[in-house]
Amino acid sequence: MMKPLSSTIQQVINFTWPMVIISVVIMVSFRIAYLIRNKEKFVLYKELLMLIFGVYILCLFQVVTFQDDASWASNNFIPFREILRYKITSRLFIKNVLGNMIMFLPFGFFVSYYLKTEKIHLTLALTYIASVSIELVQLAIGRVFDVDDIILNLLGGTIGYFIYYILRIIGEGLPSFCKKEWFLNILSIILFVGLIGMIVLVL
Repeated sequence: MMKPLSSTIQQVINFTWPMVIISVVIMVSFRIAYLIRNKEKFVLYKELLMLIFGVYILCLFQVVTFQDDASWASNNFIPFREILRYKITSRLFIKNVLGNMIMFLPFGFFVSYYLKTEKIHLTLALTYIASVSIELVQLAIGRVFDVDDIILNLLGGTIGYFIYYILRIIGEGLPSFCKKEWFLNILSIILFVGLIGMIVLVL
C-alpha cells in the first residue's frame, strides 16, 4: 500500500515543484518586506505555518485544475458509487480514495488552527464550500465531477480537525516552557526539516 501512495506523492511533487519554488520566493520576499515596512515582530513558527499553508493551497489549486480529457459520462453524481468499486489494495483506491482524503486533511487542520475553533461544523462548512467549488470548476473546465470526492474531502477535513483538536488538548497539558516562543520555533524547524527530508526521500 505504501508504494502506490509514495508513487502518487512523487507524481504530485514532480508536477508542482516549479510552482512551489517560484511561489515560496515571492511569498517569503513579500512577507519579509511587509514585516520590515510595518515594523511587526517576526515569529518563526507562525511564519513557517503560514508559508506551508500558502504553498498547500497553491499545490491544491494546481493539482485539481490540471487539464485532462473527460466525457460527460465520466461524471459521478451518485454517492459512494466510485468509492465502493475499488479494491482496498488497488492503486486506484490509494489514489482516488485515500488521495482525496489526505488532500484535504491539511485544509481541515489549518482552518481549525487559524480560526481557533472548537466547533467542527465550521471546519466542515468551509471544507464543503472549498470541495464543492473545486468539483464545479472541474466540471466547467472539462474535468470529472465526482460527488464521492466531496464526501472524501469532508472526511479528510474532519480528520484534520481532530488532529488539530487532539494537538490542542495535548498542548494545554504540556509544561509551560513547551509553550514558549523559542521552543515552538525550534520544534517548527525540526518538523520543517523533517518534511523536506520526507519529500527528498520520496524523490
